[in-house]
Amino acid sequence: MWIAFALALIVFLVLAFRGFGFLAWIGAAAVILIGWRLGGVASPTAFIIVATSLIIMAMVFGLAPIRRNLISRFVMPIFAKVLPRLGDTERIALEAGTVWWDGDLFSGMPEWQKLLDFKAPPLSDEEQAFLDGPVNDFCRTIDDWDVYQRRDLSAETWQQIRDFRLFGMIIPKEYGGHGFSALAQSRIVTRISSRSVTAAVTVMVPNSLGPGELLLHYGTEAQKQRYLRPLAEGIEIPCFALTGPEAGSDAAATQSEGIVEKRMIDGKEVLGLRCHWQKRYITLAPVATLIGLAFRLKDPDHLIGEVEDRGITCALIPRNTPGVEIGERHDPMGVPFHNGPTVGRDVWIPFDAVIGEMAGVGNGWRMLMESLAAGRSISLPALSIGAAQMATRICGAYATVREQFDTPIGRFEGIEEPLARIAGMTYLMTATRNLTCGALDVGEKPAVIGSIAKAYLTDAMRQVISDAMDIRAGSAIQRGPRNTLSRAWNAVPIGITVEGANILTRSMIIYGQGAIRCHPFVHKEIAAIANKDLKAFDLAIFGHINLLFTRAVRAKLLALSGSRLAGVPRTEDTARYYQHLSRLSAAFTILSDTAMGTLGGALKRREKISGRLADALAYLYLASAALKRYHDEAKTTANYALVRWSVELCLYRVQEALLGVLENLPNRLAAGLLSVLIFPLGAHFRPPNDRIGGRVARDILEDREARKTLTEDVFVPPADQPGLGALEAALDKAVAALPIETKLRDAVRAGNLDRAPGHMLDDLGLAAGVITQEEYDRLNDARDARDEVIQVDAFDPEIYKTLH
Repeated sequence: MWIAFALALIVFLVLAFRGFGFLAWIGAAAVILIGWRLGGVASPTAFIIVATSLIIMAMVFGLAPIRRNLISRFVMPIFAKVLPRLGDTERIALEAGTVWWDGDLFSGMPEWQKLLDFKAPPLSDEEQAFLDGPVNDFCRTIDDWDVYQRRDLSAETWQQIRDFRLFGMIIPKEYGGHGFSALAQSRIVTRISSRSVTAAVTVMVPNSLGPGELLLHYGTEAQKQRYLRPLAEGIEIPCFALTGPEAGSDAAATQSEGIVEKRMIDGKEVLGLRCHWQKRYITLAPVATLIGLAFRLKDPDHLIGEVEDRGITCALIPRNTPGVEIGERHDPMGVPFHNGPTVGRDVWIPFDAVIGEMAGVGNGWRMLMESLAAGRSISLPALSIGAAQMATRICGAYATVREQFDTPIGRFEGIEEPLARIAGMTYLMTATRNLTCGALDVGEKPAVIGSIAKAYLTDAMRQVISDAMDIRAGSAIQRGPRNTLSRAWNAVPIGITVEGANILTRSMIIYGQGAIRCHPFVHKEIAAIANKDLKAFDLAIFGHINLLFTRAVRAKLLALSGSRLAGVPRTEDTARYYQHLSRLSAAFTILSDTAMGTLGGALKRREKISGRLADALAYLYLASAALKRYHDEAKTTANYALVRWSVELCLYRVQEALLGVLENLPNRLAAGLLSVLIFPLGAHFRPPNDRIGGRVARDILEDREARKTLTEDVFVPPADQPGLGALEAALDKAVAALPIETKLRDAVRAGNLDRAPGHMLDDLGLAAGVITQEEYDRLNDARDARDEVIQVDAFDPEIYKTLH
């Protein structure tokens, strides 16, 4: 009989582990029953009673028509009270975009081979040529310190924006644009942002949420013909007015209105809108010639239908329209891209100004949500990666060139630690960009993943730039042409705040949207209840129960086995990371379901819990991106150290997020049971250790190819320009002089030369014949270059008064 019980347990666990919940129950029960009978424990009568009960249970739970009438019809009203009710704006936001790899992570059983087999389209030859040609030419003409002092881009830079059609990256060629891929857009913005945040923001906004994007997807053909070519060529400068004093994060609460009315124009009765608005924080508004406006359309006289409040609508309004007030500037952290308010007072526009005309009435919120699903994935993540790659490039060079105590500062562990964080985070951020843009370029619009990319990459930028400022120390806080980092530091809060503040994105959008949209069954349950569809609800709810049961078994077994029972894709040196992520994905699934089940609709208000669940999902995705990048790229020792650093950081942060939910879940019984399931042997993931961090830091200092690969999107200015250009030139000279310095140090250790600082040691070496005159000159040239790049800017007092 004990053998029968053992067999039952094996059947139960294997089937449950593989995702067959009800089959697991039935299989295990059947084996127990047979063993019970064959073992002589049960009488024939008892056997018949238990067998009959088992058959009845199998029929009730296994046959959908019976189950629906006996169970689901009574459960459905209970769930209707627990599950959140969705308003129209919430429903539209939740349905925007598509579900992609985030769905696998929510399932608790990600198919890793599917991810590794995914082929992200590379840059086309045309896109690569544009990046290497016009984009580099554009960057070469920008003097970012001059941009700060003049508080604007130069006239030459503005003309190049037009000449290179940089406002038309997303606009198809047939309308005068480039029709570039998402990856190309991202890499272009990344390169420009490594040179100038002001220029990058100016270029990226018209290619993100704005008139061009909305016209492309929702405009009539007449509207496309009228506006897209002038937008691509920079004849029209667009802005999009969404945020107002009363409607920030809750943009749907806008009080801007457009009232439908008729007016006599040139002797003809024309249908149009009388609009009023008050908007702020609008990028490019001060120089915009074409305003995209989001407002609530109202039809009190029922001129276009029976419904009075038609909802959020978008329209295009020329700057010179009577009643438009525009031109004032905000000052966002001193970064001088154009940003400002706009006000409209009794602005009358014809009805054909509505994007999509009648088809666009009331569909503005859907347009915005669907556009943001893609836009969040590109612009701000690209700007963040530009800052991170620039910081990696600067700090890798500076930590080699800058010496203290006769040693490059990169050799000190105190510098090594933040340098490893800078390089590791840059690798992780770029990997996330590559995977996300790859999804966009095959037709996905991953709304949740886009929000993750926006929130967590802009936040990572904050960490990277902070570490870079620490490494550069005093030279990082002295503003001037030499100091690029200070201007990146100013821009950090902007990326964190715009296109959905990170606090809101983390605590409400990522998990709130993900829990409903990405979960295999929750959205189906809500839809079935809303449609009063018992059949659909029955399939969804029992699928959900099966999911919870099987993932609980899976999480427990993976935890007990150190994740070793998880299947792995065809990999060599990273297999254990896939196993650990599979384990944490299953843990995330059951913890997420338990939080939803015990808190119900109240989970929307428990933002600390939903924020931690968002952290877990986000770092599962970032780790996936790092592993995908390592799989796709050359297997170098530098890349191996970087992927280890990245994934181990993500594993630790997922673990800490899950522990945070368990510690704060109001239902303590459920939290206790889950703790035993998820962490039966304790929490053992740790951040990357010093050995891995040291390896990453040394690679950035010593492996020139690794540093170049990690910062491939950075624009490197000419050697005669202050900042990164001069620093790179000094690095080249310092590296070339290293063998000569080694000869001098060896001579000192051998007792052939006395110890002496810098140039004095060079003189002694030359006099003693340790080095030649040519070596002496090269060494002094390197020392002079080092001395130059560690200098900081200083200004005449009168000039200083004029600085911005």
